[in-house]
Amino acid sequence: MPKGSDTLWDLAIAEVEKRESPDDDGKRLEVWEKSILFMGNKNGGKTTIILRCLEREEIPKPTLALEYTFGRRARRHNTPKDTAHFWELGGGTSLLELIRIPITSNNIRSFAVVLVLDLSKPNELWTTMEKLLQVTRNHVNKILTKLEKTNPEEATEIKQRMRNNLQRDHPDYELVDPFPIPLVIIGSKYDIFHEFDSEMRKIISKTLRFVSHYYGASLVFTSKSEALLLKARVLINHLAFGYDKSKSVSMDHSKPLFIPAGLDSLSQIGPPPASDSDIGKMCANTPLELWKKVFEKTFPPKSSCDLQDTKDPAQDLQYAEYEVDVMRAQKNQELEQYKRNASKSWKEMDFDSD
Repeated sequence: MPKGSDTLWDLAIAEVEKRESPDDDGKRLEVWEKSILFMGNKNGGKTTIILRCLEREEIPKPTLALEYTFGRRARRHNTPKDTAHFWELGGGTSLLELIRIPITSNNIRSFAVVLVLDLSKPNELWTTMEKLLQVTRNHVNKILTKLEKTNPEEATEIKQRMRNNLQRDHPDYELVDPFPIPLVIIGSKYDIFHEFDSEMRKIISKTLRFVSHYYGASLVFTSKSEALLLKARVLINHLAFGYDKSKSVSMDHSKPLFIPAGLDSLSQIGPPPASDSDIGKMCANTPLELWKKVFEKTFPPKSSCDLQDTKDPAQDLQYAEYEVDVMRAQKNQELEQYKRNASKSWKEMDFDSD
């Protein structure tokens, strides 16, 4: 109990001692602080998933660029609350340069990525996945390269941690290429995907199983259904708050997939869904490249231009601010006047003919 004479400093010291004191089992309580970046297809359901993980009853709004929120949870009654930082990248693949903002050398040890892919848009799936993961991986690798010079033991530990998702005696241990930080791949809008032709569903499901296994990632299919959102929450809460991993697995392509990292295998996934003659004609340097060619044969990718977010956020009514909009309109008028004057001046200029 605080005494009336206790200063603010005394109370702060007492709070720290309370947090650092052993719990009932004699174990020291460690305050957990993690960061997660959500990225994926534009309008793919990232915000909805974040709100459900944080148990917030809010109507999702489109993410403009890079947005931040956080959640706090206590693992047990009367214990300090852990903190999870949630970042969300908007715009699909149009704002890749913003990925470097939330992932830094200070939080790389406790960072994870959640990639949300819209199952109802298979022609955008591979391009979106490839671009986002490639840029993220390159940025993380740059951080780890710098860390190797200052703290090589820690850099090695981070890399080895991802390798440990597979047991050393797993038959695929030498065949996969784990993502450098924890990764969860979520296939959203399963309700729409479920109406697809069964062969199309099988190709998409097998391909995502291969990619997830190859990168050492967990895979889950979800929709607005509370039961499926709960499965996604289990994986995310494990990353964010250290909750127990789920031991359930669902690999049946006729049902929503749920495969925690390290529990799949290339033998269970099977070969790429194409005939031997088609595979023989494809030129690929890696297994990942072969799966990409097979997938894009069925689902030709959209061009980069089609995937760009062309809508001007300044025209979006949800961001309307009267004073700002009036000033912007004035500046636009001034800009147009400047263009007209510059054009007129340019036409009136004399140029030497020699």
